Amino acid sequence: MADPLGESLARFGYKRALTAGLLISACGTALFVPATYVQAFGFYLLALFVLGLGFTLLQIAANPFVANIGSPDGASSRLNLAQAFNSLGTTLAPIIGGALIFTVFKGDDAVRWPYAAFTALLLLQAAWVRFTSLPEPVQTGTAQSDALRHPQLRWGMLAIFCYVGAEVTIGSLLINFIKLDSVMGMSEHTGKHFLSFYWGGAMAGRFLGAIAMRKDLDAMKRGLLMLVLGMALFGLLFGINHGHDLRLWNAWPMAVLIAVNAAAFMLAGPAPARALGLFSLAAMALLGVVIAGQGAWTMWAIVAIGLFNSIMWSNIFTLAIDGLGKDTAQGSSLLVMMIVGGALIPPLQGAIIDLFHAGLRARFPSELRAALAVLRVLSLVRLRGIEA
Repeated sequence: MADPLGESLARFGYKRALTAGLLISACGTALFVPATYVQAFGFYLLALFVLGLGFTLLQIAANPFVANIGSPDGASSRLNLAQAFNSLGTTLAPIIGGALIFTVFKGDDAVRWPYAAFTALLLLQAAWVRFTSLPEPVQTGTAQSDALRHPQLRWGMLAIFCYVGAEVTIGSLLINFIKLDSVMGMSEHTGKHFLSFYWGGAMAGRFLGAIAMRKDLDAMKRGLLMLVLGMALFGLLFGINHGHDLRLWNAWPMAVLIAVNAAAFMLAGPAPARALGLFSLAAMALLGVVIAGQGAWTMWAIVAIGLFNSIMWSNIFTLAIDGLGKDTAQGSSLLVMMIVGGALIPPLQGAIIDLFHAGLRARFPSELRAALAVLRVLSLVRLRGIEA
C-alpha cells in the first residue's frame, strides 16, 4: 500500500518533516496577509488549505516522534503532555485572538498583523527545530510498508475516527443542548463558559494523564502531583471564565469533576490500555446520564465527558503504533487521516436532530438527547482490539 506522507517521513526523518511542516504552515499564515488586500474569499480558502497541509504534516511527524523519542513505557505520558500544551493553546487562543481582533486591531488589520506575527513565530520554530540537536528515532520504513497488516493499527484507526467525531460533535452541540428548558435554559452568553469547561477539561485531563502515565513515580507522588496540578488547572479555567454570570458558587462542580478524573487515573495506574478502557466506560456512562437526565446533573455530565475524552488521542495513538517497527511512519499518517471523523459524524448528528425535529418532536421533545445517543455506540470499539 502506497502512502506518500508516511514514505516521505521514513525517507527524510522526523526532524526534517517537522521543519517542513512548520515552513508550510508559515506559508499558509503568510498568505493571509495578501488575502486582506485582494479581498477574495478563494484566496482565504487557499491560505487555510496550505495552513492545513502544514498542520497535517506536523501531526504525522510530531506524534510518533514524541512517542518514539524515549522509552516505550513513557510514550503515553510524553504524548499526553504534548497534547496538553496543544489544548492549553486551544484554551487561551480565543482570549488572545479576541483581544487582537476586537481590541488591538480593527478592520483588515485584525487579520493582517496577527497572521504576520504567526508567520514570524512559525519561522522561528522551524529554525529552532532545524538547528537544535534533536535525537532522530530509527526509521527503516520503505515504499513496501504495509502498516494495515497490524490489527492494533486497524482498531486504532477506527477508534480515533469515533473519538474525534464524538468529541467534535459534543462540542458543537453543547451550547444548544444546555439552552434546552429541560436542561438549564441558559443563554448562549452564559453557556459559552461551560463549553470552555468542556474543552478546558480535555486540557486538564491530558496534564493529569502526563503524570498518571509515568511509571517512574510511586503512587503517592503521582497522587500529590495530580492534586496540586488539578487545583492549579481549576484555578486557570475559573480565572479565564470568571465573570458576573459565572461565580465560584456555580463553577465548583468543575473542581469536583477534576478530582474525580484524578481518582480515575489513580485507579487505572500507569497502564495506558487500562486507562483507555476505564475512561471510555466513564464517557459512555456520562453520556447515558446526558440522554436520560435533566437539569444541572445533565449539564455537568456532558462537561465531564471532556475530561474523560482527554487521553483518548494520546493513548489510542501510542497503543496503535506500538510494535509497528518499520511501518510506524505509514501507520502514523493513517491514524492522523482518521480525524476525518470530526467532519463526518457531526453531519450525521445533524441529520438525526432534523429527523426528530421534523417527525418525532411531540413524542421526544429533547431531540438533542436522542442525537447524542449515537456517539458512544461506535466508540465501543475503543474497548476491543486496541490492547493487542
